[in-house]
This record gives sequence, structure tokens and C-alpha cells, in this order.
Amino acid sequence: MAHDYTTRVIWTGNRGEGTANYRAYDRTWDIAVPGKPVVHCSNDPLLGGDPARMNPEDLLLSALSACHMLWYLHYASDAKIAVQGYEDAPVGRGEVGPGGAGRFVSATLRPKITLPQGSDLALAEEIHHRIHKVCFIARSVNFPVDYAPEFVLA
Repeated sequence: MAHDYTTRVIWTGNRGEGTANYRAYDRTWDIAVPGKPVVHCSNDPLLGGDPARMNPEDLLLSALSACHMLWYLHYASDAKIAVQGYEDAPVGRGEVGPGGAGRFVSATLRPKITLPQGSDLALAEEIHHRIHKVCFIARSVNFPVDYAPEFVLA
């Protein structure tokens, strides 16, 4: 079954001259999905973007992490593991090749998961290894995704 996803990306960086020359415009835009808050974005700071705004690389890594988290919570619930907290600090590794073309070469998800005392930690760990088979985002990227979870018993 096919699903369509839509969004609106609106360039906001026209300073009055459009793209008359390379330095005449800003690399800023808004993501505006009807009925949702607008997300103000910019280019990667390494390429002159605004470090206070989300960039495409931030968005991709965040989407990958969020997709993994949602599947983890689902599988944990099915396994009767009562996750009490979940936060991730993923790291994506990128490279820039000759000519300036960049790409992600890997990502490591590093979730810190809080579980009740007595939880089955082996099962809690094993769940991570099922997710890449079903996560929409992980199945769509062309780089390896590793997992380095930390479990905290509360």
C-alpha cells in the first residue's frame, strides 16, 4: 500500500536581488506543513548557514532517531517492557568528496532508555536489532545505522 507524504518548503533568503550572485542571497527556508508549526531552516553552518536553525542534516538525523524511537517503544510495549524514559543523542558521520559533494557515511543512535528495576535487559537490547527491518527512515537511507543504547534502571 502506497502512502503520500507532503510538505511545503519555502525559500526565505531573497534579500531583494534573488540569486543575482552567490553572495546575494541567504540559504534560509521554512518548512510549512498546513496545520503544524513552521520550522525555520538554514544551510549547514559549515557552508555559511545559521547555526541557530535546523539544517537538512539535522532533520535527516532527527527523523532517523525518531523513527527508531517510535518502533522501539512499540516493540517494548509488545514485549511488556515498560519504558519510562527515552532520549537519544545520535551522531551522523558525513564526508565531503572532491568537488564538494557531501553525504552521510554512517549514523550511530545512542539512546538512553530508562526501565523499571527487574526489566529484561537482554530483551531490551535485542529489540534495537529488529527495528532497521521496519523503520521507514532507516530502510530509506543508504548508509549503515548502528545502535549504542544505554539502559538506566529506575
